[in-house]
Amino acid sequence: MPETLPYTDDEDANRLLANDPFALLVGLVLYQQVPIEKAFMGPQVLKDRLGGTLDAKTVTATDPEELETIFRERPAIHRFPANMAKRVQGVAAYIDTEYSGDPTLLWADVDSAEDLSKRVQAMPGFGEYKAKVYMAVLARNFGVTPNGWEKFLPSWPNVSEIESATDRENLKLRKKAWKATQKR
Repeated sequence: MPETLPYTDDEDANRLLANDPFALLVGLVLYQQVPIEKAFMGPQVLKDRLGGTLDAKTVTATDPEELETIFRERPAIHRFPANMAKRVQGVAAYIDTEYSGDPTLLWADVDSAEDLSKRVQAMPGFGEYKAKVYMAVLARNFGVTPNGWEKFLPSWPNVSEIESATDRENLKLRKKAWKATQKR
C-alpha cells in the first residue's frame, strides 16, 4: 500500500487518499467535470468540514441539506456542489448498508474481477468507465488483483497511472489528446 497518492498538491490530502479507502472512493465520485486536484482534494476538505471524521456512516447520517451546505461552502468542494453532495451521500449510504460502512469489503472476498466490477457498478453513479478506473487504482496501488483483473484495466489515460506530480500533469495532456481522438 502506498504512503501517498499524489493526486493533489496537498500532502495531507494525498496521505488520506492512500490510507483511507472511503476517502479514495469519495475522490473517485467527485472525479467528474473537475480537475484531478480538485476532485481528490474533496475528501480532505469534506473531512475537515465534518469535524475531522470521514466515513460512510457519518456521511450517511448527515442531513442532506446540511451536507449540501458543506459542499457549497467556499471554496465549494465541487463545481456542482448540490449534485455531488447527493452522489457522495448515495455512495456512502450504499457502502453503509451493503458493506457495514467498510469499502474494503467490496473486494475482500471476490473470486473474479468480473464480480468486483459488478459490485463497483452497483454503487450509485459508477458505470463501466468509473468502475474500470477504480479497479485500476485498486490493482496498481493496493494489490487488489482478483482473477481476470487485467481485462478490466482502462484502455485510456487515467489516474491509476499517477505516481508523481509530473505524472499528473502528463496525464492531463494525454487524456486531452485521447478525448480529441474519441470525437472523430
